[in-house]
Amino acid sequence: MPVISVPYAFNEAELYVDLRSIFGHSLYLKCEGFNFAGSIKLKAATEMVETAERDGILTPKSILVESSSGNLGVALSMIAASKGYRFLCVTDARGNLSTRLMMEALGSQVHVIADQEANGGFLGARIEYIRALCASDDRYVWLSQYTNPSNWKAHYRTTAPEIARQFPQLDVLFVGAGTTGTLMGCARYFREWHRPVRIIAVDSVGSVSFGGSPGRRMIPGLGMSMRPPLLDESCVDEVIRVEEADTIRTCHRLARRGFLLGGSTGTVVSGATDWLARHDAPELTAVAIGPDLGERYLDTIYHTNWLQDIYGEDVLNSQEVPAGSWADDAAPVTRWRRRLDLQTGDQHHQLQDRKT
Repeated sequence: MPVISVPYAFNEAELYVDLRSIFGHSLYLKCEGFNFAGSIKLKAATEMVETAERDGILTPKSILVESSSGNLGVALSMIAASKGYRFLCVTDARGNLSTRLMMEALGSQVHVIADQEANGGFLGARIEYIRALCASDDRYVWLSQYTNPSNWKAHYRTTAPEIARQFPQLDVLFVGAGTTGTLMGCARYFREWHRPVRIIAVDSVGSVSFGGSPGRRMIPGLGMSMRPPLLDESCVDEVIRVEEADTIRTCHRLARRGFLLGGSTGTVVSGATDWLARHDAPELTAVAIGPDLGERYLDTIYHTNWLQDIYGEDVLNSQEVPAGSWADDAAPVTRWRRRLDLQTGDQHHQLQDRKT
């Protein structure tokens, strides 16, 4: 029985789901959401904070600041609360409302960036805000998950060895690509392993991580609006890009079998099962990394009104995305954002009232 005194000391490392009965292909899903932060981001957050402490960058007077679409923000909020640091998370309008409220419940501040860059992404605007903040006050410490080597080293040290212990005959590993910390840590570990492992990166359509044109992405987690500084494409054997509609359908298919998983996990599973179907190699030992659970997506990918506003009424009823569901007309997105902003504002005032 584990007994802990700090919340980041516990993480379930050996839980896998055999997805054959759901998707018809042999695929083991490594579930990384069973910790107090609720996602795989706990590993990178812990490594980055502890490295900064050892290097003397973090002091008791420091204020942590980080750009996050959600999961890393929650992990850092939890660690900051446990260690006594102040933390400011800079996120954007795509983030889940429940995630923002969770960070605030843990004592963190949340700043929401509303305006996108010219290329349609929020990331650059978030980073510019943090840079200006750090320039204005030297108490702010930006860990920078996008450039921090501790991000990938966390997974080189933990995630990849955990998989290797359970699957010594591993053939194929599917890893979602966001900052590419998980991807690079696992890829570098298995490049040094006793047998070749095919590393397949799973990205979102509209992301520019591996090139291509930027596009609208409404599900936070995977994908980037710039090339990830940590990425070394020579470590990756193949890249799969998944439409958000396919992510949603995969999440709902899993939920109908009792597995409520997050958007990042749905994207990875969708890409992995599609690859396995195309290659028809049942003898392969294949593992996919599932970064998150689904509770934080109840107001988005598991919410009927949100789905219909953004993707159209038939997103769950057809194998193809219906014409017009990715409409150029921004009215549905605007309506959803307005509703979300109102909810966020109401919750913010309630929190402020409770504080006073």
